[in-house]
Amino acid sequence: MTEPVRFGILSFAHYHANFWSQALNESPDAELVGIWDDDAARGRDAADKYGTHFFADRAELLAECGAVGITSETVYHADLVEEAAGAGRDILLEKPMAASLEHCRRIRDAVQSAGVRFQQNFPKRYDPINHELVGLVHRGELGRVAVVRIRHANYHLLELGHSAAGMWFGDPSLAGGGSLLDEGIHAADLLVWLLGLPVEASAFTSDHALGLPLEDSALAIFRYADGVLAEIVASGTMLAAEESIEVYGTGGTAIISGVDLASRDFTRSPHLKVYRRGEERGEWRGPETVPFFKQGNFHQQGVLHFIRVLQGQAEPVVTLEDGWKSVAMIQASYQSAQTGQTQPICQSLDDV
Repeated sequence: MTEPVRFGILSFAHYHANFWSQALNESPDAELVGIWDDDAARGRDAADKYGTHFFADRAELLAECGAVGITSETVYHADLVEEAAGAGRDILLEKPMAASLEHCRRIRDAVQSAGVRFQQNFPKRYDPINHELVGLVHRGELGRVAVVRIRHANYHLLELGHSAAGMWFGDPSLAGGGSLLDEGIHAADLLVWLLGLPVEASAFTSDHALGLPLEDSALAIFRYADGVLAEIVASGTMLAAEESIEVYGTGGTAIISGVDLASRDFTRSPHLKVYRRGEERGEWRGPETVPFFKQGNFHQQGVLHFIRVLQGQAEPVVTLEDGWKSVAMIQASYQSAQTGQTQPICQSLDDV
C-alpha cells in the first residue's frame, strides 16, 4: 500500500489554498502536515481551520513534508520554488507561474537543477468539458480554426471596490498585474493548450471602472504564425455572462459556457454547444457534460491530480514548459498596452 503524500502549504495569501487544503484533508492518499505563512495570524487561522500545524519557520515545514503547494503572492513564487526545490521537495505551483519571464526562468532552472517533480496549476486543464472542446479542435472536427474568443472574468473587484487596493492582489508590487494576469492567464493557458503559442500580441488595459492602481479590465488579441486570431477578455467587474469560450472553424463552431464565475450561475445544459457545417441551421448539439466549475470542484482538481503524479499513477498535466508560455503571452500584452504597439511574444525561455 502506498504511503500518503506528506504535503505542506506555503502561504495562504491566495484563496485557492483553501480548496487545496480541503482536497488534501479529504484524500486518503495525502496528509496535510502543516502550513507556513509570513502572515502568522493568517497562517494560524488556516491551520486551525484545516486541523493541521502552523509552522513559523519555513525550513521546519519543508523538513516535515515531501511535497508543497505554493499559493503565495505572485511575486514570491520564484523565491519559494527555489527554496522548496533546494530542499528536494516536489512542487505544485499556483497560477500564474510568475509575474515575469525572468522569474519563470528562475523557477525552471531551480526545478531542473534539483530534479524535483513540478506541476503548474491551471484548473481548466482538468475539466472534462474543456477536454471535449480541445479534442474537437485537435481532431479537426471544426475544420481549420479561424478565430477563438475567450472571456474569463469574475465580479470580485466590483464587490470589493476601492478596498481591493489594500489587499495583495490589488497591489501591483505583490500581484505583478491586475485582471489580465490574474484572470486572463487562465484564458492564455487554454489557448496554449488549444493552439500552441502565438507569435504576437496587441492589447489594451483599463482601470476606468474602479480606479484601482492596476487594471480591472483588459482586452488582448493574439496572432498565430498560421494566421489564426484569438481574443482574450479579462475582468474583475463582470456581474453576469454566458458564453465563455468560442471557437469558429471552417467546419463548425463550438461554444462553452459556465466555466468562469461570471457565467457559472447563468447557464444551462448543454454547456458545450456545437454546430457542424452541413447540419440543420438553428440547432445546437452537445453532450450533457457539466463543467467542474458548476459542480463546485474546479479548484480541487490540480492538487488531486498532483497526488497521483507523486504516486507514479499520472504525469503532470501542465509542465514547466507549458507554465511560462501563458506568462509570455500576458507579458507581451502588457508591453503592447503600454507602448500602443503590437509586440512579439517570446518563443523560448532561453532567450530571456
